[in-house]
Amino acid sequence: MEVRFDATGSVECSVVTEVAELDSVDWRILEELQNDATLPNRTLADLVGLAPSTCLQRVRRLRELGVITGFHAVVDPRTTGLPLEAVVSVNVRPHTRPVVAAFRAFVMAQPETRSLFHVSGTADFLIHIAVADSTHLQAFLMDKIASRTEVRNLTSSVVLERVETRALTPPADRRPTHRRRRV
Repeated sequence: MEVRFDATGSVECSVVTEVAELDSVDWRILEELQNDATLPNRTLADLVGLAPSTCLQRVRRLRELGVITGFHAVVDPRTTGLPLEAVVSVNVRPHTRPVVAAFRAFVMAQPETRSLFHVSGTADFLIHIAVADSTHLQAFLMDKIASRTEVRNLTSSVVLERVETRALTPPADRRPTHRRRRV
């Protein structure tokens, strides 16, 4: 699903139906770049078995297709004085587009917010936050989230351990085994 905001803050949702055709080499490039986006092109080319010029063309194609949407630095919140992470489940009412858009904009403007998920199920939103300590967590929950008129209830869960991968890889049964032919 693709979500866009217009100048008034209205939300436009659409289902993305275009799927990029990726071959086994494209997936190797994606895997390497997800592990280290700072790889020089020549090193990346060596790792995936391509000439540097061909590798650069493939990376450009992946960007043009929207498969690669950007490169970023991953920051460990503990090293910046924000060692306590939590996931906050929030229900809002009424659950309308204007309320959802306003709440989303508010949450994303908070410096504690690491990510926000608008979800189905028992919660409307899951907010991943990083804070300095339990006092900071309490202030965030009470002063910023619970004080909003659209918030009906919230629960928070302290993150005891975070294990994640940024690497998106296809399941084995969907992994291409062929190389794309030149057109």
